[in-house]
Amino acid sequence: MRAAKRGYEQVMKILLERGDVHPDTADSDGRTPLSWATQYGQEGAVMMLLNRSDVNPDMADNWGRTPLSRAAQNGHHVVVKMLLDRNDVNPDMADNWGRTPLSRASQNGHHGVVKMLLDRNDVNPDTADWRSQTPLSWAAQKRKDDIVMMLLSRSDVNPEMADKSGQTPFSYAARNCQARVTDMLFERIYRNPTCTNGEEPDPPRTNLHGLSEPPSKRIRLS
Repeated sequence: MRAAKRGYEQVMKILLERGDVHPDTADSDGRTPLSWATQYGQEGAVMMLLNRSDVNPDMADNWGRTPLSRAAQNGHHVVVKMLLDRNDVNPDMADNWGRTPLSRASQNGHHGVVKMLLDRNDVNPDTADWRSQTPLSWAAQKRKDDIVMMLLSRSDVNPEMADKSGQTPFSYAARNCQARVTDMLFERIYRNPTCTNGEEPDPPRTNLHGLSEPPSKRIRLS
């Protein structure tokens, strides 16, 4: 596990050649060698572990975080691609906080990772977490303008989803004085509700707890 975390591939090779070393043993937090290797972007170590049949590439730790979740949050594009290329990795698995890999990548502004996830048809771009925050909400809150633009181009992203505190992507952007983001959201919500792909956006959804979504507090410009 320590060798995988630091990318010491020769040490890993020596250990993995033994019959009494299990490559998928978890620590007290439920984290495996693969989990640590993906978090730190150790590409060689990740490949070595993924090539084994006795390593679960989608094992969640005590927080529900999978190796893909760790790699996506930290923007390790090559590692994310390695995991997404497998059929036994769920690209949309939410952790104990309801956060998906896309949510984590959007929050941290990892453009390439977000694009890889959005290019898949088995990733919901509008999944809300336990606070009812969607990837768009996180991107707006954290001032990730390019991520906001990517998400707004999707017809299946609701730009007016309010979280449990009543904040919408628009209100987060306005509070942070993000002129570019507020302009993009205003254009989508008020002036041109049709997405760039020519499709109509989905109607308002319900939040994570099954309650009707509260009406957003729109800021109307005269």
